[in-house]
This record gives sequence, structure tokens and C-alpha cells, in this order.
Amino acid sequence: MSGFNGLGMNLGNLSRLSSAKTRSISPENFNGEKGKAGMATEGTGAGCARDLGQGWKISPSIRIHPGEVRVLADIDGPGAIQQIWMTPTGHWRFSIIRIYWDGEETPSVECPVGDFFACGWQKYAQISSLPICVNPGSAFNCYWEMPFRKRCKITMTNIAAEDMVVYYQINYTLTEVPEDCAYFHAQFRRVNPLPYKDVYTIADGIKGQGQFVGTYMAWGVNNTGWWGEGEIKFFMDGDGEFPTICGTGTEDYFCGSYNFDVGAANGGYREFTTPYAGLPQVIRPDGLYQSQQRFGMYRWHIMDPVRFEQDLKVTIQALGWRSGGRYLPAQDDMASVAFWYQSEPHNAFPALPEKDALEVI
Repeated sequence: MSGFNGLGMNLGNLSRLSSAKTRSISPENFNGEKGKAGMATEGTGAGCARDLGQGWKISPSIRIHPGEVRVLADIDGPGAIQQIWMTPTGHWRFSIIRIYWDGEETPSVECPVGDFFACGWQKYAQISSLPICVNPGSAFNCYWEMPFRKRCKITMTNIAAEDMVVYYQINYTLTEVPEDCAYFHAQFRRVNPLPYKDVYTIADGIKGQGQFVGTYMAWGVNNTGWWGEGEIKFFMDGDGEFPTICGTGTEDYFCGSYNFDVGAANGGYREFTTPYAGLPQVIRPDGLYQSQQRFGMYRWHIMDPVRFEQDLKVTIQALGWRSGGRYLPAQDDMASVAFWYQSEPHNAFPALPEKDALEVI
């Protein structure tokens, strides 16, 4: 249906004509105006183009100073964001992306930029999935469809002590948005370490109608042994002590099996990246200062969205093994991004952790 409105296209409807208008925002066209791209006379590339002049890559990127909030896009609707590409420098946990729909005061997306693009450990991991692709050397790509009716504002905040530079391009369409299209949301959380016998919360306080569409986790292990016996649980529409959906183990939820382990002779943990799920990052101890095992995992509910009518809470257990064949409630370094669509208004998100609590150390 959306293809006929000029929103998301697929191979089955690429040939269909549409009256939707294609636009693009970048440092070479901050407002996405028709016929006004590449007109810059000053910018981060001005010195390199001093012998060539206007039209020769004068403004390919922006510099964001410490404590500064920069507006990357401010678009009047109706329309939809279709693709975001960017490559930010600096500490990715200290660069916060926020997205606001239709003039709302609190963001519907609030997330460190690396975690939003499924790279939470400040290290490159190649990812080939449908909504998120990460390509050499730090090319972040997002294909989540993000419709809006009145306005879209995207900002980047630099909370680091140093300048950051970001190259970016935001591709979107101006078109009518069907009444049943919901708004995209993404929320970051982190606990380090998880208190003993606590259950990690991926999302909570979601009110309204919508569908949960994905989880990214950056999971740092603080014990030896296998760490992923914990179950994911989806509490929806008034569930009490027990959820409607309960998984069978962490690696099972992320569409792997048996510890993601292919045997010591074959290298043990095996990274993989697929359209809907992956373990794209395994950071192994180096025998010196990089002493912990760290993992990056994603699970996109594209073919199986978790639909809710009133409310949603998502939790996951951190569970390993101890002596006597008993489970060990782990105290791990856990960070996550929950992705979902819902009708507005949404509940305000919990405050982001302070800078020191965000840092990858």
C-alpha cells in the first residue's frame, strides 16, 4: 500500500509511478530545497576547493563543537524519511541523535549514534541487514521508514570534550501519509553492572497502539563461561507478573543457537549478519587491557512485529552458569536500543545516563 503513496518501495512496486517528491538534505543543501544543492561558498572543504570554486565539494560535512546541538534536518510535512547515511568522528556514545515528529517537545528517537546504527562498542562491525547497514570504514546507514505529517526535526548533540565532524545525507519524500501509519521510535538504555538478580529492561512505559520492530544490544560479559541463558519477555496490554511472550534463551531470540559456538577448532563464537538478525560483533580479550568479552547483536521484527494495543514492556535476563549445574544471575554491562512504531503522543523517555555512565571503557 505504501508504495502507491510514495513511501517505502520494494521490488514489487518499483515500476509504479507516483506524484511523491524526492528530496535530500546534506551539508551541501541544508534545507533540501529543489535546485539549490551544491551552492555552498564556505564549508569544511573550502580550502581543498580553493582552486576550483563553487560546486566543487565546498561543504561535505559539518563540525559540531563540545556541548553544541546542531539541527541536521528540519522538514515540513507530510512525508517520510527513507534513508539516513552518516559517518561521525569521535566517541559514538557522546554523539546523541534525536528525532522529533510533528512539533513534539520530547523526542521519539534519543540514542547515541553508534548504538542507533547497531555499533555500540566504538568499534566498526560490518552489518548487512534490511533496516541497518554498516559498511567500511564507519558508514552508518538506516532504512527504517519514518513517516511524519506536519514536521520532522533531526538533531545531533556533541557531549564530548572535543569537536566532532559528521558527513551525512538524509533522503526523504514529500507525500501524503495514510491515516494508519504510526511514528517511528528508538530508545537507548544502559546498566553497568546489572545488579545481582535484577532483570534488564529493554523498554518500558510504552503507551498507545503500535508494534515493536527491533532490538539491538551491546552486551559486555563480566564473568567467564556462557552468558546467554536468559529469556526475553514481552509484557503487553495489561499483562501482570507473567508475559504473553517468553523466549527460550538469549541466543535463541537473536536467531542463533547453542551459544553462537561452532566449536573451539572452528574459532568458537561465530559472527553472522543476516537481513533480520545477527551477531555482527564479537570483541575478544587481547590478553592485556582489553580484558572483557563484548558482543553486539540485533533482532529485527520485520516479518513478525510484536503488536500491542495499549502498552508494552520488554525485559531480558542476564543468565550464566555456576557450579552444580545451576544458573548464575549475571552482573554484566548491558546496553540496548528498542525500536518500535506507535501512535502519538508517546510517554517521555527516561533520562539518558550521564556522560560517564554512557562511556565505553
